[in-house]
Amino acid sequence: MFNNKLYNTPYHDQDLSGSKFLITGGAGFIGSNIVEYLIKYNAGHVRVLDNLSNGYFENIKDFMGLPNFEFVLGDIRDLNTCKKALEGMDYLTHQAALGSVPRSIADPIISNDVNVGGFLNILTAVKDAPNIKRMVYAASSSTYGDSPDLPKREGNEGSPLSPYAVTKLVNELYADVFSKIYGLNTIGLRYFNVFGPKQNPNNPYAAVIPIFCKAFIENKQPTINGDGLTSRDFTFVENAVQANIKALLYNKLEKHQVMNMACGDQVTLNEMIEILNMLSGNKLQAIYGPERKGDVKHSKASIDKINSILGFEPKIRFNKGLEIVFDWYKNK
Repeated sequence: MFNNKLYNTPYHDQDLSGSKFLITGGAGFIGSNIVEYLIKYNAGHVRVLDNLSNGYFENIKDFMGLPNFEFVLGDIRDLNTCKKALEGMDYLTHQAALGSVPRSIADPIISNDVNVGGFLNILTAVKDAPNIKRMVYAASSSTYGDSPDLPKREGNEGSPLSPYAVTKLVNELYADVFSKIYGLNTIGLRYFNVFGPKQNPNNPYAAVIPIFCKAFIENKQPTINGDGLTSRDFTFVENAVQANIKALLYNKLEKHQVMNMACGDQVTLNEMIEILNMLSGNKLQAIYGPERKGDVKHSKASIDKINSILGFEPKIRFNKGLEIVFDWYKNK
């Protein structure tokens, strides 16, 4: 049921047994890892809302039948579904979204419907839910757009480069407006390239790390979009879970806050290939193709703000995280 390499450090000092949590998108990659943490640390009730369009029942099947776990099949694009899912809950972490820059370029309408329309439904439902103590939501590093500055720092954004980035920017604007008008103070966590167990390598819009891991396990040359010098602040999923738990339980919030959730590091795709060759014992060379539309060349986060507000410190750095996840895919 639990991955013995993950979540051996508690990121809370409260007793969770009397608290009820809703995780939208809880069958997805990050959402299901949050569920695993909460179940492991005996949360009173964990409810997942997911329509399984981008999440997978396999990610949560081990929790089915537990007395403190509940799965609700539903879509955030329906306001009544959102309201019903929030009934009786104390905390909400909103992970439901359609990720992927290429997917948003191929179909901007569906990305907007889910990421903007669904998000607005959630905000509206939370506004009218009397018991919710905190809402945390998945924001994105894509919001920095064409800003060349490194490290990426909150308040120094550029213009969006993809429909996906537009949707995530709109989320932040809506959350800020709801804070000012309704006093609904939420925390947006700008994820920087999160990776880890339960991330599907077979999704047509899969992220680069699961695709690369699959290639090395199958002894096939990986394909890199561009020259391989593209760099990212790859962030292991346990760090994302830590940030969500600390944000959910933070009780000093006086306004809407957005903060980077990352490691403050920078790794190129070529460097990742070298590490995967070492982990796998292979000697594979990458195949290089054209750059992808809408992609940012370099990304590295400042984590000063999340550290100062939430006391967030990355628990697992890139090399260790890649070792854990490569082993997970190999033994899956």
